[in-house]
Amino acid sequence: MDDLDKKIVEQLSIDGRSTLQEISKKTGYTSMGIKKRLDKLTKSGAIKITALLNISQTKLMPALVLLEIETAEDMKNIIERFQKCPRVAKMFTSIGGYNLVALVVAEDQSTLECISMGKCSIRSQKGVRRSDFYPISEVYYDSYLDVNLSPTQKHEKPPCGVDCENCDRYKEEKCVACPTTNLYRGKI
Repeated sequence: MDDLDKKIVEQLSIDGRSTLQEISKKTGYTSMGIKKRLDKLTKSGAIKITALLNISQTKLMPALVLLEIETAEDMKNIIERFQKCPRVAKMFTSIGGYNLVALVVAEDQSTLECISMGKCSIRSQKGVRRSDFYPISEVYYDSYLDVNLSPTQKHEKPPCGVDCENCDRYKEEKCVACPTTNLYRGKI
């Protein structure tokens, strides 16, 4: 990315709804030039223009899940299994004692507990040697996350394959079920 690209990204970071004309005024380049640059940046995958959800305003509860995974195959399986999970906002591999980190969100305390220790928990997967679960009390700087808790298409089973309908925590109303299912009774 060159200086112009950085200026465009900076303006969009400040206000993602900036018009081409507004960005043009800030950068000194033409609207058409800005449009071509934006097209190039998005098509190359350098940037993604999307709506983010303010987890503080929506009262979503985030947590960090630190995992030590035994093998590369186990890690691959876990990453694939939770790739489309609407409660997993981000997943990262890392170097060190914990080699997989997930940022998860839940609608309430009970559902957060399910994510921590239920059948649908990342921590309960084959190959997890050890894990730590850290609910986040406050978010500083930027409380917006790319979270998809309101999928437009509902399914019988969640992407992770767990059967919410037969889950004890769901039956006891301690979990709102997966947002991808028809069973979902959450607030988002």
